[in-house]
Amino acid sequence: NALWVFGVDSAQSLLNEVEKYDLSDVAHQISCPTLVCEAENDQFFRGQPSMLYDALQCPKTYLKFTEAEGAGEHCHEGALLLFHQRMFDWLDDAVGSRP
Repeated sequence: NALWVFGVDSAQSLLNEVEKYDLSDVAHQISCPTLVCEAENDQFFRGQPSMLYDALQCPKTYLKFTEAEGAGEHCHEGALLLFHQRMFDWLDDAVGSRP
């Protein structure tokens, strides 16, 4: 699926393409409120959400989803209702009822 999503035809091409997605040099420029979520057992991006959170200088929130909640896998697979509830609660707080 990732080959199709990124429009490449090999595993090496996929790795080369994914390496371009790096916020290291620009994370400090993000100014809008930002929600960073991490799944305890994420097999693809382990540790990267906390690195991004640490690099942000804007208003930020970090949510870690756990295996015990059923949300420990990549994209919180298995507990999407919990993920959606927490995300929408954050949105209500961050950008909710503003005049």
